Amino acid sequence: MKTWTRSLATLACAGLLVSATNAWAGPKIVSGPGADPACFKPWSNQTKFFQWDKKPGPYKIALVNGFVGNTWRIQMVKTAKAFAEQPGIKEHIKEFKVVSTGTDVAAQLGAMEDFINQGFDAIVTIAVAPDGFDRIIRLADKNNVVVVPFDNILDTDKVMMVNEDQKEMGRASAKWLIDEMGKKAGDILEVRGLPGNSVDRDRHLGFREIMEASGNKFNITEVVGNWDTGTSQKVTADALAVHGHFDGIFTQGGSDGTVQALMAAKHPFVPMSGEGENEYRKQIADHWKDGLKGMSYGQSPALVAIATKAAISALQGNVMPQLISIPIPVATYKDLKPGTNYWPDLNANFFAPNQFTPCGVNFTAPEIMAQSEKNTQ
Repeated sequence: MKTWTRSLATLACAGLLVSATNAWAGPKIVSGPGADPACFKPWSNQTKFFQWDKKPGPYKIALVNGFVGNTWRIQMVKTAKAFAEQPGIKEHIKEFKVVSTGTDVAAQLGAMEDFINQGFDAIVTIAVAPDGFDRIIRLADKNNVVVVPFDNILDTDKVMMVNEDQKEMGRASAKWLIDEMGKKAGDILEVRGLPGNSVDRDRHLGFREIMEASGNKFNITEVVGNWDTGTSQKVTADALAVHGHFDGIFTQGGSDGTVQALMAAKHPFVPMSGEGENEYRKQIADHWKDGLKGMSYGQSPALVAIATKAAISALQGNVMPQLISIPIPVATYKDLKPGTNYWPDLNANFFAPNQFTPCGVNFTAPEIMAQSEKNTQ
């Protein structure tokens, strides 16, 4: 009798362990290749692959944004709403919610937990910080919710993420400045982004990796522009007032504000690497012959569309890369073409790179600008 009782207890414990394992399993790690590799390209040959259990659609999807106080974030939110309404996507979405929580990590985590508890199937998010999300990831796995960070991603391999190579943007910008200046010494202005974000950190590290390499002797002045036009203009103006002259400029965003500060101070145009603002590209086109030898790389707001599409694909049970690589769209003063990679007649500030043809992501400016950046109710 004691032996029989112990056997029952053993079986009961084993059942509890299996149940607990299933409840917290999350995606399975499987072999590639993944679905639609032209769109969902693995980051490297070492990227692992995930597969979630297939769920019947349509799906409830939430965008949990953080900071919304600059042109890029506003356009990103509008792009998300426009994408959710596009044919081929809207049929898969039962409900699409958007919330921007500001720069507080706890507020963002709270919003994500709320959507999980409401029974949402997927959450796409721009993380306020690169860490501190472990509990939410475990909660999402327990509830079979697909979480997809993009742009500012997390320092983890436990979730599927979508991004462009931020360090490479910094490296390419540094190489551009060195090549266009034609020298390995001088005074450089670095206008950084929003503090605490992985994008700002990684671009900065990539930029410094090249600028501070052996043989280079650059004096780098660092200011914080928050990826915002007005803020970047002010901090650039302040830096010009203190230091007087710069030989080259690298800015992570608010690029057009930095150019406006140069013009207001009557500072000669210099080689510059900046973001993908349409206004900045217009400035390059207008002034490159005067010395504004500009490069414009693009962290596209349309990343949100690819993250949403990846979430839908994962919910459908497809094999997906853990880290999805999106190519960096780049334009320079040598290859700007009106109506192709910038729009000279568009007055509203707008990030020009918005098309990823392999993913079927093709937006026009009117489609995006017709949307609102406000939270959905």
